This record gives sequence, structure tokens and C-alpha cells, in this order.
Amino acid sequence: MRGYRVLAANAWAGGYELDLVLRRGRRIVFCEVKAKSGSRYGEPLEMVTPEKLRRLQRAAEAWLGAHRECRGLYACFEAITIHDGRLTRVPLVL
Repeated sequence: MRGYRVLAANAWAGGYELDLVLRRGRRIVFCEVKAKSGSRYGEPLEMVTPEKLRRLQRAAEAWLGAHRECRGLYACFEAITIHDGRLTRVPLVL
């Protein structure tokens, strides 16, 4: 994503994986990446379940606890879905 700096990729924190941790200015984004090659088993966003959101939040909290330099930044959560070669960015509400 343009203008974002990758702070971590496939990082483990709190026993869970963070696909991407990005920063842009005073904003830090914890990003879940989901891809599907076809529509046979549904849309990629359907794989972001309430349990996945819980794990994402726990991992983000642990990651921030270990990276004190990022405290005070506005944290948000997003999903990037890849379906039939198209990227879509979706804000996640936890």
C-alpha cells in the first residue's frame, strides 16, 4: 500500500500471527490478508471470523506491548482480500 511503511510481516505476538503491521504517519494498521483463487468456497472476507478478529486483537495488543515506540499511535484494523486478482481493502471493526 502506498505511503505505508511495513513494520512487520508474518509476525508472531501473544501466540497469534499478524500478517502485516503497517505505519503511515501517526496511524498503525494491523492488517489481515486473505486470498481465494475462485468462488467455489465463498469470498475471502468470510474467512475473517469473530474468532479471527479476537486473535487479531490479542496479537495487536501483545505486539504494541513489545514495541513501546508505537504507543500513542492511532491503531486500526483492516483486511486485504485478494479475489480473482483484485485487491480490496476493508476496515475491520473489533
